Amino acid sequence: QVQVVESGGGLVQPGGSLRLSCAASGSIFGIYVMGWYRQAPGKQRELVANITSGGITNYADSVKGRFTISRDNAKNTVYLQMNSLKPEDTAVYYCKFMKYWGQGTQVTVSS
Repeated sequence: QVQVVESGGGLVQPGGSLRLSCAASGSIFGIYVMGWYRQAPGKQRELVANITSGGITNYADSVKGRFTISRDNAKNTVYLQMNSLKPEDTAVYYCKFMKYWGQGTQVTVSS
């Protein structure tokens, strides 16, 4: 069994920053791609960014240049640094590790 736990969401003004963290624990053998997804009300869940064990990253066009994904393989932890946040970034952000999802953390960008 694997547990995935996100933290770091909250309310921020447009132009502000937040840092999300996600830690995976349990029966983990090997190092896998880790990723962040988000789902806004009335919309489908979408990929925000992911990162391989070797550090190769992939970003949605909407966040390129503003968000940075990183990871600590020793801790099975992935981070998402979000800068220059916009109201359209408002969503529940989910972490995915292997086939396992976290419970999600709310990010709200509003003045």
